[in-house]
Amino acid sequence: MKCLQLSMPVNTMIAFAKQVNPQYNFYKRSGFREGMPVPNDAAAERIVADLIKDGFFVDFVELLVRVDQEGYMGRKYTLWGVNNVVAGLLSEGYSFDKVSGQFFENQRERISANWGRLLEGDERKMAVLRLDIAGSSALVKNNSRSNIEKAYEQVRQIINKVVISRIGRIWSWEGDGALLVFLFGPIEKMAIYAGIEILNELFFYNRLRNPLNSPVNIRLGTQVGMVRYSVNELERLKNEPVKQAMALEALAPVNALCVPFNIYATMDSSELALFGNEKTSRQGKYRFYSIGLEE
Repeated sequence: MKCLQLSMPVNTMIAFAKQVNPQYNFYKRSGFREGMPVPNDAAAERIVADLIKDGFFVDFVELLVRVDQEGYMGRKYTLWGVNNVVAGLLSEGYSFDKVSGQFFENQRERISANWGRLLEGDERKMAVLRLDIAGSSALVKNNSRSNIEKAYEQVRQIINKVVISRIGRIWSWEGDGALLVFLFGPIEKMAIYAGIEILNELFFYNRLRNPLNSPVNIRLGTQVGMVRYSVNELERLKNEPVKQAMALEALAPVNALCVPFNIYATMDSSELALFGNEKTSRQGKYRFYSIGLEE
């Protein structure tokens, strides 16, 4: 990679590689002995090949973009050709989120649970939104199977559209509930406004399209925190922010979103005005958003 070769000495290349993969050992992987002079082009080629093989190349490019824009440890770096590296990733099917400085898969080409990025065990700050269909047993009992399947599929399409439009993902979908996650952009607001939009969309769905003999009602709860990714769906549900979101969802009345203090404390007054009065429980302080209703 000429960007490395032209922009920094070998020891800096190695230090940057270890930033994204602390286990990386250049000398063990390259065959060069520590202390030996290493040509810049050979080091750059070896490091890039290793990071691609180990699945850390996109993380490495993100680091280079940050270093180019902000410097590193108080030192300013000019990385020659970093824009060409970014353009290469974009041409390979990635998109770039300027808010978080992260790459993710191009959603017009594919949509996967890890955004085309996360590896098993990766831990990132995410916002989670837990959704539960209230009274699902009664809906199933009092409606034909074909109408239930039709309604639930329509509801899932509504939710999927709302979530994907905010670069979110559906990590779990049970018969009567879902786990929605957000990694890119202002994640707290992504989760909140996804929940609000889902409630509004279902309000109109129940009045205009619902084939059932009663409305599809939901409860929502959200939380933000460090979440560990796993290909195993059950392992994803074990994350603490997920458990907290589920507890908050259980507090919500029908057709309401429950938001905890640590999230709504960051809202401005116009956003906070959308929510009801502050309440307190064992889960801490929280507020509700309920469509068309005032407390």
